[in-house]
Amino acid sequence: MKNKVQILREEKNMTQTELAEKSGLSLRTIQRVEAGNTPKGFTLKAIAQSLEVEPQGIISNVEENTAIDRAKIINFSALSGLIVPFGGVIFPLILTYKTNDSKNKELGKNIVAIQIILTVILSILMIISPFIQKALSMQFPLFLLFLIILIGVKLLVILKNGISLNRKSDLYIKLKNNSL
Repeated sequence: MKNKVQILREEKNMTQTELAEKSGLSLRTIQRVEAGNTPKGFTLKAIAQSLEVEPQGIISNVEENTAIDRAKIINFSALSGLIVPFGGVIFPLILTYKTNDSKNKELGKNIVAIQIILTVILSILMIISPFIQKALSMQFPLFLLFLIILIGVKLLVILKNGISLNRKSDLYIKLKNNSL
């Protein structure tokens, strides 16, 4: 994945060597920054001046990736619902409300809202499954079928959202109207 310095450098049709010469920094320093190291102090000012941008324009990209990383952790924490009852709602909710970043908080709220809906659906199906089983005179425990299907759906949602967070920095499956 390209970082902000590399994108700006390529927009100016510059090589890493040219940027190093123009900024007065070593080629290795430019390579480290483009590999993901956050430039600070003199290095940040020299690169920003050479690329004709404000230093904040280079740093903002790093902060945005941090917010997305937090959203990935929130999404991944929803897997705890496979082990701990209601963990798929509780842990992402705690992580969401302990963050201060607005984008991260919004992504977290969407993740929690989907997990709440899936948990409510599963709970309702678990309650009514014995009645359906008795009405249909089935010997097979119907609640197992519902449980396996909804666990599969939860895994699919978590995987799809995780992949989408990596690629597009947004959720693939989210609600249009979120009440959280």
